[in-house]
Amino acid sequence: MRTARTEHPLTLALIGASGRSGRALAAALREAGLPFRPVLRDALKWTGPETPSLADLTDPAALAAALAGAEVVVSTAHARHAPAILAAAPADAAFVLMGSTRRFSRWPDDHGDGVRAGEAAFLASGRPGVMLHPTMIYGAEGEDNVQRLAALMRRLPVLPLPQGGRALVQPIHQDDVTACLLAAMRRARGMAGALVIAGPEALPYRDFCAAVARAAGMAPRPVLPIPAGALMAFAPLTRALPFLPRIGRDEIRRLTEDKAFDIAPMRATLDIAPRPLAAGLKQTF
Repeated sequence: MRTARTEHPLTLALIGASGRSGRALAAALREAGLPFRPVLRDALKWTGPETPSLADLTDPAALAAALAGAEVVVSTAHARHAPAILAAAPADAAFVLMGSTRRFSRWPDDHGDGVRAGEAAFLASGRPGVMLHPTMIYGAEGEDNVQRLAALMRRLPVLPLPQGGRALVQPIHQDDVTACLLAAMRRARGMAGALVIAGPEALPYRDFCAAVARAAGMAPRPVLPIPAGALMAFAPLTRALPFLPRIGRDEIRRLTEDKAFDIAPMRATLDIAPRPLAAGLKQTF
């Protein structure tokens, strides 16, 4: 990924630098020659050459010390921590925060509720910056979305899906998430609000599964439509069957709702054109 260098780089703090999206962003910043201050809880999880600042996001004093002097605060931690980050950051800082399109789900859960609460706190603060809401992220080092799906299809002759896998998904590659974070970081002081970031087009989940199978070198599995309730009843048994990846009731329930989004605002605001799914899966596998 090519990224323009700046003559006078901002003082940048990166919260969650040891997580998947955080590691990817750290590598891109390093490649671009942009210095940053990694902020994380456990020094043993940091393998980069930068000296990390240690802070638990539930420790206001330690977090304030870690963020001291930051002009831009980027956080790839869960959006539920937004209130603590806003309170601890310098008064003149701008923000790039990671949310999730789970905030749009009609099914309540702790993850989605935390994203909604974090977004509300950020918007109410009036601070400059943006909260990015990615769809399903694939292609990151160590991610288990498409890899786990491929492992499941290697074990099953047919693919049981709620509603036959007709619900729409719009996954985004990790490199495109990183590009969005970089673009938002450069524009943060002139931004305000939240923005969905997603792949270029939505497709039925069954077609997504077929694309993953082909990218992993398998024939697409026939889809067996199963009522969502029956699959949710079966889900706890996956914990007792070691040859099957674990799947939770919440994951099955989310497979019944469309996750399709207009990315025209993403393109216009960040000037990012996300890669097609086939290209992203080829890169992943």
